[in-house]
Amino acid sequence: MAKKKAKNKAHRKRKEKVRAKKVTQSAPKEEAKRELKIGAIDEGTVIDHIPTDATFKVAEILDLENQKGIVSIATNLQSKSIGKKGIVKVGGKSLTQDEVNKIAIVAPDATVNIIKNYYVKEKIKVKTPEIIDNVVKCSNPVCITNNEQVATKFYVAKKDPLKIKCHYCERSMGKDDIKII
Repeated sequence: MAKKKAKNKAHRKRKEKVRAKKVTQSAPKEEAKRELKIGAIDEGTVIDHIPTDATFKVAEILDLENQKGIVSIATNLQSKSIGKKGIVKVGGKSLTQDEVNKIAIVAPDATVNIIKNYYVKEKIKVKTPEIIDNVVKCSNPVCITNNEQVATKFYVAKKDPLKIKCHYCERSMGKDDIKII
């Protein structure tokens, strides 16, 4: 019987070795937030909430390659309101109404922030105008605006998604057909 007890004891020890130890888990450590930080500008303009596919179109509209001040362009940034967005920061530049109208066509939900002394002095939500004068090129090759020196004129038929109609040839154009002059 002593042999049997020794055998059972040895068998229990082997079983104990195989059993996993019970571990108490503590709460997982919170990861440090990782954010892209772009330096603030003293004076200038920040265009925010630009759809990612329009970020470089906005940069082209503003002719930023010839800009003397600081220029920061970021795209595919996280946004609570639109998912992914782009931002354009331009130091030492104030936008003209013509530039704002052009931005409204490619980025209708964008916000223009006027910066003075590192603070937002004014926040402007761009609005797609009802009539677009001399901003967009007509996609109709036989339109008078493409064959003579006539300023283009379009009416906004629908704002979301953007659909415009030529005043002269009545060609309807969607977002993908629009070419900024």
